[in-house]
Amino acid sequence: MRNLLFNISYNGTNYHGYQVQENAITVAETLQDGIEKVIKVRENIVGCSRTDSKVHANNYYFNMKTECSIPEEKFVIALNSVLPEDICVKSCVEVSDDFHSRYNCVSKEYIYKIWNNDIKNPFLKDLALHYKGKLNVDYMNECAKEFIGTYDFKAFCATGGKEMDTTRTIYDCSVSRDGDLVIFRVRGDGFLYNMVRIMVGTLIELHEKKLDKSVVKKIIYSKDRKNAGKTAKPQGLYLNQVFYGDENYD
Repeated sequence: MRNLLFNISYNGTNYHGYQVQENAITVAETLQDGIEKVIKVRENIVGCSRTDSKVHANNYYFNMKTECSIPEEKFVIALNSVLPEDICVKSCVEVSDDFHSRYNCVSKEYIYKIWNNDIKNPFLKDLALHYKGKLNVDYMNECAKEFIGTYDFKAFCATGGKEMDTTRTIYDCSVSRDGDLVIFRVRGDGFLYNMVRIMVGTLIELHEKKLDKSVVKKIIYSKDRKNAGKTAKPQGLYLNQVFYGDENYD
């Protein structure tokens, strides 16, 4: 029995998230369909994280235990030949039998893209939030730094989140600009339901109301979702990196 770890990227526009659901097309189901075409067996796969409907991934990992003997590099080629154009397998490596793509993960990094121009960009349709009016990136970056640390982020968890423990550690958080593209970037040991999108919505609201950056801490300490901003649309969100300690599985 082999334990194979796959690194993939996908455009989530056509999918109702990663996790398999009834009566909805998901990334996991599509991957299982592709694997079954290649090895003629429907294997169980274990994803590193849940992603919501319409959310994308630059780097996503899943592992699969299988009896198949196809070499890793040939598995990549074969799987890419049967998967749709919006999902790409980047690599496949054999890992230890006890490796688990979710439980072995020590931190994750998400990015959120905002097209900041009065004129829409057709090439970023479904790939970035379109925001008219100049965003003050320097100010938003200062506010973003207030998220860094270990806190109870209950105020940044959407209704429906099932986590009992809402404490998370944010290692880094920033907002930067590249021309008209504004990038929110955050790395942490874990994230609550819709947490990143609520963080983005809160920063935009603080910008619009021209509030002091100290408001971020006040929202955190309130532990009340009503005090945070709106949940930003899913189309601009990407799972960017998954970290497994000192191991590099790219």
